[in-house]
This record gives sequence, structure tokens and C-alpha cells, in this order.
Amino acid sequence: MTETLRGDAAYRVGRVTIVDVARRAGVSKSTVSLVLSGSALVAEATRLRVNEAMQALGYVYHRGAASLRAASSDLVGMIMSDLKNPFFAELTAGIEDALFQRGFTPILANTNEDTARQAQVLRAMREHNVAGIIMSPARGTDMWTLAQQWPSRIPAVITMRRMIGSSLPYIGPDNQKGERAAVEHLLRLGHRRIAFIGGDGTMTTQRERVSGWRAALNGWGLAADEALILEIPPTRDGGRMAIERALDSPQPPTAFACYNDVVAMGATRALALRGIEVGRDIAVVGFDDIADAVHNAPPLTTVSADTREMGMRCAEGLLGLLRHDDPASLSFAGDARLIVRESCGARFQDRGVS
Repeated sequence: MTETLRGDAAYRVGRVTIVDVARRAGVSKSTVSLVLSGSALVAEATRLRVNEAMQALGYVYHRGAASLRAASSDLVGMIMSDLKNPFFAELTAGIEDALFQRGFTPILANTNEDTARQAQVLRAMREHNVAGIIMSPARGTDMWTLAQQWPSRIPAVITMRRMIGSSLPYIGPDNQKGERAAVEHLLRLGHRRIAFIGGDGTMTTQRERVSGWRAALNGWGLAADEALILEIPPTRDGGRMAIERALDSPQPPTAFACYNDVVAMGATRALALRGIEVGRDIAVVGFDDIADAVHNAPPLTTVSADTREMGMRCAEGLLGLLRHDDPASLSFAGDARLIVRESCGARFQDRGVS
């Protein structure tokens, strides 16, 4: 009986594993994994030696089990685009918890919205031979480049930022539906000049949320004033900059639909510094419902992206790929829900704001 080891060897007691094959063939464990996957990177002489070792030891390759445990360990790469944003930190915690419950150990990397850094992270994930990755792509990522950097044989799930034209499963909230609900709420409160602030048109998430903003206005028979779309960094400082631009315009908005909660928090702070009371003088709505939203001053009306649900769905999506399920069946758009708090200013309804 062979000894119990970590990684693939931990999968068995008394069975021949790739660790045993590697020892017999005089190669590394990763080389045996490359032979099993049919990689062209292995020299023919080495391939023959590995195959002879497998035959001599009676090693049987179970493809399904191999996928579920990965070649070197039960590791899953989690690649997030901006961990400074509390939403991504909360999403990461949800994914990590869901993966842990399913027997995987996550490896976390932050790309900081840098595609070059993302390429380095992907290379490191390949070298660790992870079972798969769950990834929120850095801004500016395109499908062709991503396909070159990540082999199709390793499962991958995309979250929060849809990759147009990709066949990879996508997990995220229904951005258009959620934003439409937020803007319709502001319309019911009497607002007509509603600005959308945050992000830019290169971001699929921003485009989907702007589409919801536009659909809500059009649904009420109002023309969407494109000048009210203020493209700024999706940060607190971006929220401040948007407020300065908007309030200096000839016809300032009476309400702000923000790309995310972080922008909304920057906006509410900037308004307070100008002596404008959010929830009384003006309305602000966010998106994501991060933990700090309820502690904002005032508590933030926002659209819940349900990070725990997203985390669970990401883990389930990756497991589905490991089972060789149809990727198209694994995508999920969450039911984004409006959470009404003080920042939207329901009292506007009684004041006839127009």
C-alpha cells in the first residue's frame, strides 16, 4: 500500500496515483499530468517513459475524478479586478466560502484593473495547475486575448463583467432590470432629471446599467438626455467629480442613479460638503448593496446584487464545467432587487419635484 500524500495522492489510499507514476518514470508530477492531458509540450521519449511506467504500475486514468481534484491539488483560481472595491471583497468571500464547502481551496489574485498584471496572474494559475478559475476580468479584457492566455481545457467561469462573444458561463446580477427598477422608483417619487453617474462605455456592466436607466425613462414617455450620463471612474472620488460637474450645469439633476455603491458614497459625501441634504434636497441611488450601504449617511437606497448567491452560483458553475455540463446551461443572471432606504428621499413625493 502506498503512502497517503497531499494533492492527487490524497485521493487514494492503496491506489496507484500519478505521484507513483512520476517516481517510477523519474519525472515530475506535472509532467505526468501533461502526458495525461495530451500536451504537445512533452518530448516523445519522456511520453513513452511515462506511459511505460503507467502500464507497469497498472495506473488507470479516471478523467472525471482527475478533473474534480485537479492535477496537483484541489485549487481554484479566483481572479478579481479590484479588491479595493468592497463589493469585490464581499463577492470573493462568498465564492471562497462556497468553494470551501465543496472541497476546494481558492487561490486569490487581484489584477487592480491591469490587463498586463492579469496575464501574469493567469500564467501563474496555469503553473499551479489549478482545477479552474472564477474570474472578474480587468477592464479592457477582450475575448481573443483571454483565449490566448488561458487554455480551453481548463474550466473557467466569468463573473460580474460579461465577455461579449464568449462561450464561458457568466454569473452576475441582471444589471438592466436592477437599474430600471431603481430609476422607475425615482420617477415615481417625482424626479424627471435623473443623472446616471459612474463607469464608462468600455465596461459591459456600465452599458447594461445605462440601458436600464434609458429603458426606465423611455417607459415613462421621457427622452433619455445623454448629457446626463456622466462617465467617471467607478470610485468614491469619481462620485465626487460627477457631483461637481452635474451641479455646475445650467439644469442640475434632482436625482443620481449611480453605477455602484462606492460612487454613490462619494456622491453623498460631496453633496453633504456643499450643504445639500441627501434624502431631502436631492436623491441618490446606488447598485450592489455592499455591507457599508446601510451605514452610509444617509443609509443608501441601492440594488442588491446578492453577493452570497453570486458566490454560490460561481462555485456551482465551475463544478458543472468539471462535470462536463453544457456551459450554456450554467450561466446565471440574478434577480437584482431594489432596497429602499433614506437616500432616495421618499419625502420628495410630497414636494412635487419635477
